[in-house]
Amino acid sequence: MSIVVNDEIIEKIRDSSELVNIVSGYLSLKKMGSNYVGLCPFHNEKTPSFTVSETKQLYHCFGCGEGGDVISFIMKIENLSFIEAIKFLADKLGIPLEENKKVDEKLVLEKEKIYRINIEAARFYYYNLINNEKPIRYLENRKISRKVINQFGLGYSLNRWDGIYKYLKSKGYDEKDIEKAGLIGKKKDGIGYYDKFRNRIMFPIIDIKGRVVGFGGRALDNDMPKYLNSQDTLVFSKGNILYGLNLVKKHSDRKKIILVEGYMDVISLFKNGINYSVASLGTAFTQNQGKLLKRYGEEIYICYDSDKAGINATNKALNILKNEGIQPKVIVLPSGQDPDDFIKNNGPNGFEMLLDKALNYMDYKIFINKQKYDLSKAEDKIKFTKEIAKNLRELKSPIEKDVYIDKIAEDTGISKEAIRNETLGVNHNNGKTIYEDKYINNKYRDNKNKIMPIKIVLESAHLTAEKTLLKLIIEDKKYYNKIKNQLTKEDFLNYECNIIANIVFDEYSNNPELIKIDSQSILERLKDEDNIDFLIVNEIMDKKFDFLPEDKEKLMEDLVGTIKYSKLKMKRREITEKIQEIESKKDKNEGDVRKFKSLCLELTELDKKIKSYI
Repeated sequence: MSIVVNDEIIEKIRDSSELVNIVSGYLSLKKMGSNYVGLCPFHNEKTPSFTVSETKQLYHCFGCGEGGDVISFIMKIENLSFIEAIKFLADKLGIPLEENKKVDEKLVLEKEKIYRINIEAARFYYYNLINNEKPIRYLENRKISRKVINQFGLGYSLNRWDGIYKYLKSKGYDEKDIEKAGLIGKKKDGIGYYDKFRNRIMFPIIDIKGRVVGFGGRALDNDMPKYLNSQDTLVFSKGNILYGLNLVKKHSDRKKIILVEGYMDVISLFKNGINYSVASLGTAFTQNQGKLLKRYGEEIYICYDSDKAGINATNKALNILKNEGIQPKVIVLPSGQDPDDFIKNNGPNGFEMLLDKALNYMDYKIFINKQKYDLSKAEDKIKFTKEIAKNLRELKSPIEKDVYIDKIAEDTGISKEAIRNETLGVNHNNGKTIYEDKYINNKYRDNKNKIMPIKIVLESAHLTAEKTLLKLIIEDKKYYNKIKNQLTKEDFLNYECNIIANIVFDEYSNNPELIKIDSQSILERLKDEDNIDFLIVNEIMDKKFDFLPEDKEKLMEDLVGTIKYSKLKMKRREITEKIQEIESKKDKNEGDVRKFKSLCLELTELDKKIKSYI
């Protein structure tokens, strides 16, 4: 069957794809600086030269020269045509493709017409601005030069009810099409139309392809609302675009992006040389806007107003960005100021100093709660500590938790043990300490006098493979059936993974009717095990898979291969050490010589097996 593949579908697939995630399904990637690197899947190599840029959504191999975007990667690695690769990615991403249908030419024409109407309107607004003293004086008072006016295409909507209506009608556009563009609306009596934007500074909203998709208008007098945006249209959705992103793409190096609240904030920063800020469009920051920030910036900063509404908006944006895997920082402005005010008073150098002092997620939470509570009062001190403990629970790193527990203890005078207990959710019941863990209500055991088990330090790829493979076989017995003849439970070398593997293998072996294993039953059995690192356990249980079944099959094969390859490398290191030990002996006997030859033969065979995985 034929499928519809047009520019809109291709753009949607590129925008929806996370190249790092796609590539990680085929090879192991390691974060290095702002990029990810791994062994190239397109040629044999021992030193990683395959690089993936998360911000540019491009890959390149410095060994063989292969490179491109997500579509070209799938074409190459799956040996597919362009259309086949589009269908492959659409299936993976859940993007529907129309089959046996013609392109909706009518819809395409309607969109093109709205783009033409918008660019004509932008020209009209610009002409009105440069020929009217009132809006020019307003912009001059805000230190907006003619150069900046031209860079942003600023304009002015006349203080009339029919200015844009009459102009676009004179250009031959139908009133119904002008209405679809969101520039005019029907009068209440249903007879005639009126301009939606009147007596406002106009901000054309331009997408990353340079198309005018909508407008924002700032009232010059006391009209309400102060800011007015275009309604959503066929070409414009407020939650899917960021104001100024077109200029970030054109001018900045994409190292940083600052998220601000308004049009004037973006313009003020830009004219002061800070050409990497964007604004959401009069609506709450959305998940799709978060994805855009992730795509176009390596470091994300939030710089909202310092009032209560700005703080609430900052907290919401932080949560959205965290869900996208971003670790944003917050630029804290002096009370009562917005970015436009601050940079006018302090200049770019002053703003850069604020940027350097930006707070990470945890430091911002502490900062905000210190404004909320009076730490000189016992009651507020308790509330403050309990509030921060909730945030500390979200931190995955034990080291990071410890650092902040020390910090809160110093700020409040509360003991580290009490803060740690609050963070872990500890209750004391009849003299017993009970941990309220996400998965386990596990009794504390004092292991100071017990012999600690030896925990093997594995390569990250090996450990990741063990954890991921365990989650697959816990969720579906068919994956267990596929790997049980390739791996044994002894092949899981990490301490926690080995214990879980023993439980899983035994459960499936003893209960043939099982099709999956309940995570809670595993956690119950782990209560009786000593020295368990529940961070690893929780990570296994929390793993999510956004793969089609056939992709899971491929993933499983790669994971098994990773474990086998890693074990071979460990064995090779062991043999190499034994060879070096014999070589270092001054007086070698006949037994040493025989052992040396045997080890050398074993090493040769191992190298052959290792080479087969590369």
